[in-house]
Amino acid sequence: MSTIAIVMTTYNGEQYVSEQIESILASSYQDIELLIHDDGSTDNTMPILYSYETQYPEKVHIFRNETNLGLVMNFMHGLARTTADYIMFSDQDDVWKNNKAAVTLKRMRHMEAQLGKDTPLAVFTDAVVVDQDLNTLNPSFFCSGHLNPCRTDLPHLLMENKLIGCTVMVNAALRKVLQSKPLPQKARYHDWWLALIAASFGKIGFVKEGTLLYRQHGGNVVGDIGFSAYIRNRVSNLQRQREALDALYQQAEEFLSLYGDTLSEKNREILQHFADLQKYNFFERRIALLHYGFLKTGVLRNIGLFVII
Repeated sequence: MSTIAIVMTTYNGEQYVSEQIESILASSYQDIELLIHDDGSTDNTMPILYSYETQYPEKVHIFRNETNLGLVMNFMHGLARTTADYIMFSDQDDVWKNNKAAVTLKRMRHMEAQLGKDTPLAVFTDAVVVDQDLNTLNPSFFCSGHLNPCRTDLPHLLMENKLIGCTVMVNAALRKVLQSKPLPQKARYHDWWLALIAASFGKIGFVKEGTLLYRQHGGNVVGDIGFSAYIRNRVSNLQRQREALDALYQQAEEFLSLYGDTLSEKNREILQHFADLQKYNFFERRIALLHYGFLKTGVLRNIGLFVII
């Protein structure tokens, strides 16, 4: 059996972290190690974590950052430290279904059998959206947000992330790509950056099953806001949307600077044109969106994109 390293990040997560750890330890696939990276919690999180490390010394390993890294870099550093063949990611406040690791690994191994273990691969799944008490709000994260999880080509991913980080598994080949360069400073989210690596150098697989309960509560850093709330948010603050686009251009520029020498000519061209959108005039930007497919999911999202870009 292959060991799956599960990188969990924590920060002041005392309310839900025990339930999350218990759900992972109850996994039907037991060849796992849980690597928990705490980002300077000031509540009771650390004593809780140490109690699990004491109880399960072969499975649970605790690391505490010397300085606060923030969510994205905490995950990145956690992945960069691993040597496992397969890596999954966990937030501190969800609940995993007991078949989550097994289902995801099955799809990963199927892809490796087709494409080879040297191909950088990522697999992600759907999630059941629940409230803080685990009552179901929507059986599908992607249906809730009106998102198409099958649009995982590089042009679409440059404009809109599809991977839910807490459902993602990557293989050793993808891990090695990340570890071959300095960690990014402009990555929007760790799952987004890993998606760009997989789309640029390998392939992404999707499992329709919701493999975890994706808890929504007042402390979420990233979560499911639903489609109608998404639209209201976009309409109410156009300036914020333009700033978000600028952040995407910077992410593409950094990706190009780190991996440009190993990209295919086609993907290098796609990344260069996306990063250069900010330099184009009104008409050139919109032509580039259509020509390269720098689009989002659905008509309404794309109408909004053409308005603000």
